[in-house]
Amino acid sequence: MKTLTIRKTSHEKKILDNLNTAVLLFDKDLRLIHINPAGEMLFDVSARYVSGAKAADLLVCPDDSVDNRLRQAAQTRQPFTEREINILLADGRNIRVNCTVLPIHQFGAEVELLVELHQVDRQLRINREEHLLSQHQATQALIRGLAHEIKNPLGGLRGAAQLLEQELPDPALREYTRIIIEEADRLQTLMDRMLGPNRLPNPRHVNIHFLLERVRGLILAEHPTGTVIDRDYDPSIPEFRADPDRLLQALLNLVRNAVNAAGEGGHIVLRTRVLRQFTMGGKRHRLVLRVEIQDNGPGVPPELQERIFFPMVTGQPGGTGLGLPIAQELVNQHGGLIECESRPGEARFFVYLPLETRHD
Repeated sequence: MKTLTIRKTSHEKKILDNLNTAVLLFDKDLRLIHINPAGEMLFDVSARYVSGAKAADLLVCPDDSVDNRLRQAAQTRQPFTEREINILLADGRNIRVNCTVLPIHQFGAEVELLVELHQVDRQLRINREEHLLSQHQATQALIRGLAHEIKNPLGGLRGAAQLLEQELPDPALREYTRIIIEEADRLQTLMDRMLGPNRLPNPRHVNIHFLLERVRGLILAEHPTGTVIDRDYDPSIPEFRADPDRLLQALLNLVRNAVNAAGEGGHIVLRTRVLRQFTMGGKRHRLVLRVEIQDNGPGVPPELQERIFFPMVTGQPGGTGLGLPIAQELVNQHGGLIECESRPGEARFFVYLPLETRHD
């Protein structure tokens, strides 16, 4: 009988751990007993850290008193569901959830409350990601076609300028052919940058924090005064297979953008977390790495937020508009993607990368 109970408990835990829905269990005093991995991901906390936390501290609802509703449910032992309620997370984000509260009172034990939270804006995020990926793929196909059409006549133009330079009797006139050659080379470099690396990826085991520290060191060397870069790392994140050079370039592009947006005296935060049972681009992953680059700049202008990953789109004076599209392409090559959330006074870029073990 004992063996059956253990198996049942293990089976139930396995079910809870693989749910996409956040599940929280509170005791009669409304203190947290259990939270599943989806709940940890939703609140961006570890179960060990929030164990014993009060419901009112965890479920911060600006529109209603959580304590009163939960105590009422415990007293009446009647379940209830509320739809599209707002919850304020510890990092300042608001999420919208459907909330179901189920009192549990078996075998004369004191009542416990099972709270199920289903994030209703999650599907919107998944749809946005799918649109972002298809948008990026279409953009890359267009760029490759245009680059091919431009590079061929560009090479002929450069060659003709070189031949003309050799035939000109007056050396002073060669300045004009030199301008043609230099501008052709500049356009060639621009095309190469838009197309990205032309070699195959070279994946190997990498540590994300080692790459972020290299990026931080490079940025601080470029901006020795006035820029503050704080770190909020999750040390439990394992190594994973990636091309370190490409990933480094993508992160460097994002952090440089953040520094430029924040300006002198800017404050940047580099944050890493592991997400469980995370859907990305229509595919569900058991473990996903999230790297967050946060800055205290003015934010991305609303009219640019849907187009910032398009080439040549930039809100910064003198910007080329290539940093973000190149970073997106490099992350896409690893099966991941980049998202942006922005509001006045703050911008956050999220890099999502699958952590599943892949065979060589």
